[in-house]
Amino acid sequence: MLKMAPSALLDHYLGISRLLAGQLEFRSAIRAVAAEIAHIIPHDHLDVCIIMHGGKYHTAYETGIETAWGNDPPALVSNSPIRSLLWGETSYLLTDDACADPRFDFEGAFFRPIFEQGLHSRIHVPLKVQGEIIGALSCSSHQVGLYSLDDVANGQAIADLLAPYFFALRTAEQAQQSAIVEAEVRAREEGLRLGALKLTEALEAERQRIGMDLHDQTLADLTRLSRRLERLTHEPELSGEALEPLARSLQHCMQDLRQIIEEAKPSVLQLFGFAEAVENHLGRSIRDSGATIDGTIIDKTHGVIDQLEPSVSVALFRITQEAINNAVRHAQAETITVSLSDAPDGVLIEVVDDGIGIDKARRRHGGGINNMKTRARLISARFSIAETTRRGTRISIHLPRDLHPQPHITIGQET
Repeated sequence: MLKMAPSALLDHYLGISRLLAGQLEFRSAIRAVAAEIAHIIPHDHLDVCIIMHGGKYHTAYETGIETAWGNDPPALVSNSPIRSLLWGETSYLLTDDACADPRFDFEGAFFRPIFEQGLHSRIHVPLKVQGEIIGALSCSSHQVGLYSLDDVANGQAIADLLAPYFFALRTAEQAQQSAIVEAEVRAREEGLRLGALKLTEALEAERQRIGMDLHDQTLADLTRLSRRLERLTHEPELSGEALEPLARSLQHCMQDLRQIIEEAKPSVLQLFGFAEAVENHLGRSIRDSGATIDGTIIDKTHGVIDQLEPSVSVALFRITQEAINNAVRHAQAETITVSLSDAPDGVLIEVVDDGIGIDKARRRHGGGINNMKTRARLISARFSIAETTRRGTRISIHLPRDLHPQPHITIGQET
């Protein structure tokens, strides 16, 4: 390749500097200067890879030819064909034919685009800022043996022009991402705070309900029993016939008390596991309602829910319990199906009925839906409620495998 006059080189370097001005993102910047760089180093493919914060991954921005390097970011630096340059083990890479150069083809290397696009001659020089390698500039040609050490020197001069600008872009991008993450954390903390407040209010309402049940039902029954006992103490003789109403009332009182305790503490869940507790609650709710409802539970979890933290499994049970209660009491359904499944992305619980649908049912149990949303948010589960494709309602609770997702709640039409 013929050497370019110093004055011409200087003009092209100044052109690169002018073209960089005003570019606000990596891809537009590299495309803006590609033609000017081509006057100095002819190429069929040009890319700049930028090492991301932390140094483990890098992202490629390319022009001339679109390859998997630029289409599938980010990628591991350790799998880059030019990792020796990015790690500072060599000051440059120059090859007459990368398709036959073992430096680019090692175990785990992502070198496929070299062969797919026939990128034979290649130059790679580092982008450095204050001695730190932040990435690399790469020029490639279909022609074999095109580049020389003079091209390496010119490439390094271009890289030195690009590096400060790209460093500023990377810093701005990292600051923007940090601001987004910080805002998301604040929003999540505020959501959890509001969720905890709503749950506290719901628990207080539940405490008051239990108190009223005990006062209006159990305490009243015990008062009546006490008065009967007081009257019986004045009877000269006690007979079995006289004691039978007392025993029957006592049994009813005990049954009512057990029901209140069962609603307050899911003992079946603790004793027999999640699926059994859900099946027990579904059957009892249908029986107590007096309605003709076909209830089915499908369990494909193999007991995985029982291996969760107790607070998480209890919360899932409470959400499922409320969904069943709503379907039984308000949906006017003929069938209710509870599905429990375990997938690679987490646990999914669905309560599906063929009742009157969301719009009509929501007016009757809006508070219950809010409680389910709050419980789901506090365990980082995703809650959704939607109409089924026919009619009725589908309530879904998805607990991701890592148990640390972003809370997400949707209400809409199921497709």
